[in-house]
Amino acid sequence: MGHGRTIRYRRGVRTAAVAAAGVLALTALTTGCRIEEVGAAQPTAVPSGTSAHPTPPKTPDDARPGGGPASTSAAPSRTPDTRPSPGPSTLMSVGDRSGRVRELQARLRRIGHFDRSPTGYYGAATAASVRSFQGKRGLPRTGVADTVTWDRLLAMTPKPTAAELDPRAAGQKASKPDPRCLEGRVLCVSKNSRTLSWIIDGRIVSSMDVRFGSQYTPTREGTFSVYWKSRHHVSTLYDSPMPYAMFFSGGQAVHYSPDFAARGYSGASHGCVNVRDEGKIASLFAQVRTGDKVVVHP
Repeated sequence: MGHGRTIRYRRGVRTAAVAAAGVLALTALTTGCRIEEVGAAQPTAVPSGTSAHPTPPKTPDDARPGGGPASTSAAPSRTPDTRPSPGPSTLMSVGDRSGRVRELQARLRRIGHFDRSPTGYYGAATAASVRSFQGKRGLPRTGVADTVTWDRLLAMTPKPTAAELDPRAAGQKASKPDPRCLEGRVLCVSKNSRTLSWIIDGRIVSSMDVRFGSQYTPTREGTFSVYWKSRHHVSTLYDSPMPYAMFFSGGQAVHYSPDFAARGYSGASHGCVNVRDEGKIASLFAQVRTGDKVVVHP
């Protein structure tokens, strides 16, 4: 081959090489890749618009919306509830007066913890009976009829009968009225039967238990009349309440006595005629008029 042809051949080879390189460069630009030098490390292809430094895969906690750092345990821990459980609720206590108190007393009496007739008034005697019952059953001896005490008593005793709730009304009758009580409107009081009968024209309208003064302050006997009524009276001599007072002789009156309701016949009045059933004397007070006769007899 001549010298001139040799030179033309080499130029052709270089031209072909340059053209091939141009084609490769154009192909690289259109495919999104770049040309690396031969022998260089081949990186993993990264999608357009992302970092060339990949992050580790997310944990399940990272993947949930608003997720924070990954938890170190499978289930979240719970703080123990340290709030104390509520104690029993009070149902009845000293000073209460209701039909349920009467039922409480009747049930306690049935099992030997209440030694008198039910009155419906929650006094010191009832509180002592409740404490006795609570102590026998291993309950706190509070003397208060709470939900636990009441539920235990209900489980042990049947529903009281009418005679158990008011045995005196069911079994005790007033004595035969004094002849002075058979005409007109009369409060007829018998010391023998310890009863007061409200009598109109010889007909007994109602009767109730009463107690009298002690031997040092006796209730006077005789025929009197109601000269003054005082619904919310308080004794100026003894500073004690005398609700529903109907005065008939000096300072002596027929009136309701919370002490009689609480202690029964273990106490006495200062000469008045005490009534322990507040409902009955409230009704009587509404019916009696000033001037009505009062007869107190043996």
